[in-house]
Amino acid sequence: MPLPFLTADRPFDAADDVALPFEDHERWRRPYRPGPWRVGIAALALLLASFVLFAAVVIALTGSVSEAAAVFGGSLLVIAAALRLLRMGVWVSARGLRHVGFLVTRTLPWERVGAVHTVQQPVRWLGLPRTVQGQALTVARRDRPAERTPLLTTHGADFLARGEAFDRAADAVEAWAAENRHG
Repeated sequence: MPLPFLTADRPFDAADDVALPFEDHERWRRPYRPGPWRVGIAALALLLASFVLFAAVVIALTGSVSEAAAVFGGSLLVIAAALRLLRMGVWVSARGLRHVGFLVTRTLPWERVGAVHTVQQPVRWLGLPRTVQGQALTVARRDRPAERTPLLTTHGADFLARGEAFDRAADAVEAWAAENRHG
């Protein structure tokens, strides 16, 4: 039985960035893979957390338990922040559209989704206050059609310097919206 994923002689597969297939439309899923910026920052945070955990063990062995508990609690906060960073993004299911931010998660049922479009507009660079010209996938609610909320941008942590991945993700979210919106 050949195992092509273990061989070194296979060509580079450009389809590595394609979203994974799914069976259950009721489960929340992100229709794209997290970007290298998001994964890299989370990996560095987890590396920092491992050093802080080691420091907590050393403090517990040499110092007071209360100081070790405080340092251990700090490392748990760093781990929780890294995991939340990896969870951020746009999630879809048959029930609706979910935009997960670092502190806030907003869920919009498909019945309240008015339009999902890709538009050219100024977007925030890696979520920082600086804006650059780029594309954004926006959603307009039926009760507020003039207000368009950006879901994904070409200069976010998932799609910076990955224009094709943004196009595929935007197309996937637009397809979910077209398939599940009623009316």
